[in-house]
Amino acid sequence: GSRLSVRRERLIAGDAAKGVGIAVAAGVFLALTNAFGSTTGLGLRLAYWVVLMIVAGLWAEFCIRTVRRLPGMNGSWLARFAVSVLVIGLPLTIVVWAVTGWIFYGRAYGLDMFPGLVWRVLLITAVMTAIGMAMDSRAATTRADAGPPRFLDRLPPRLRGAVIHAVQAEDHYLRVHTDRGSDLILMRLSDAVTALQGLDGAQVHRSGWAARDA
Repeated sequence: GSRLSVRRERLIAGDAAKGVGIAVAAGVFLALTNAFGSTTGLGLRLAYWVVLMIVAGLWAEFCIRTVRRLPGMNGSWLARFAVSVLVIGLPLTIVVWAVTGWIFYGRAYGLDMFPGLVWRVLLITAVMTAIGMAMDSRAATTRADAGPPRFLDRLPPRLRGAVIHAVQAEDHYLRVHTDRGSDLILMRLSDAVTALQGLDGAQVHRSGWAARDA
């Protein structure tokens, strides 16, 4: 398999650090404002909310990536937002309902508490999802400002418009892997990496480039 380059590791680490930072900030805010009216001390609230928000953030990242791939989700921000909030928030509501009572009160919440938890968790989820999607949108805009990737002009006609997964050096040629299959083009990898600026990816090996989602 390919060895991750330093650049690839930095991209991944940067995204992870950004997500964790947002989750920690949200957890601290919820603890300080005592979101669910707990009578426990600040230390326990901080530990609970920070851990919960980090776990929720990881779950949200997985859900948002999955929702983005669903038919019809790429073109509508509002539809993607609404579906993401429900997919992320409803399972989290069950987790909060099952765990929070034991943490704060030493006993399980009753079923009568569940409806009240739903709107609270969905509200928090909506705010966090909107922040995450807005940050992704700004990142995509920044990439788009660089102009369309020049590499796309070098693809054979049958691959025009395809989603590029990876580019792999083979002697003096490059094998381009896409969602429509693969093909060879005459080009140096160094030139390809420069021409691929504007696509979300990185050189992950001395002989290959890969899209982030791939």
